[in-house]
Amino acid sequence: MASTRTSSWLLLAWLAVGPGLAHADDLVVSGASSLTNAFQQVAKAYEAKHPDTHVVLNFAASDVLLQQIANGAPVDVFASADQTAMDKAVQQDVVLKGSRKDFASNQLVLIAPAASTLKISSLRDLTQPSIKRIAAGDPASVPVGRYTQGALAAQGLWQGLSAKTVLAQNVRQSLDYVARDEVDAGFVFATDAAIAKNKVKVIMTVPNEKPITYPLAVIAQSRHQAQAQAFAAFVLSPDGQAVLSQFGFGKP
Repeated sequence: MASTRTSSWLLLAWLAVGPGLAHADDLVVSGASSLTNAFQQVAKAYEAKHPDTHVVLNFAASDVLLQQIANGAPVDVFASADQTAMDKAVQQDVVLKGSRKDFASNQLVLIAPAASTLKISSLRDLTQPSIKRIAAGDPASVPVGRYTQGALAAQGLWQGLSAKTVLAQNVRQSLDYVARDEVDAGFVFATDAAIAKNKVKVIMTVPNEKPITYPLAVIAQSRHQAQAQAFAAFVLSPDGQAVLSQFGFGKP
């Protein structure tokens, strides 16, 4: 079985130097950063059942991935961490009509460094003077940032906390800020907090006005549409859903 290669820069390098890094017959799957660990295992499981297919994984913030696709990156499947990024993909006609499917769900959580002694029982407690830096995804391009903005805005806190907010380029960067004790608290997905449970602790699950669901779709210009549709079907299959469940993702 061919090994699964993972890198957020791999796709750009492929475009720069050609098939020395990724080959024309590879199936390229671009997924939201929060899917990194789960999709690594999904890809391995898929390759085990389809030994003639080599899956190349590319992870970044969903909007960044969409920009790559819109600029002509050779992507076959796009998996977003929110509906907004996929809506943009549909509006830009870059995904195959009828291929969009929700495949997972998640939760937004507030985390702190594992050794933190902060006393936080509600989001309003983040206004305490003792809390000076809060990590959050950039809502302009990062789904977890949009969910965070929505949750804080619903309680009239987004603008007031803006001076404390350290914007991250993706959810894993927000997680790293907290894990390295560079901020007092941060917003990530529950699945991200789970992979760093020795370095961070979940303070609370953040109420959200709408469910956090993940859609995926086949790219319209994919040169491997049959394989791309097979991969998408595998993600939605009991086997694919079982892998996602292992990493804390819920049903869509």
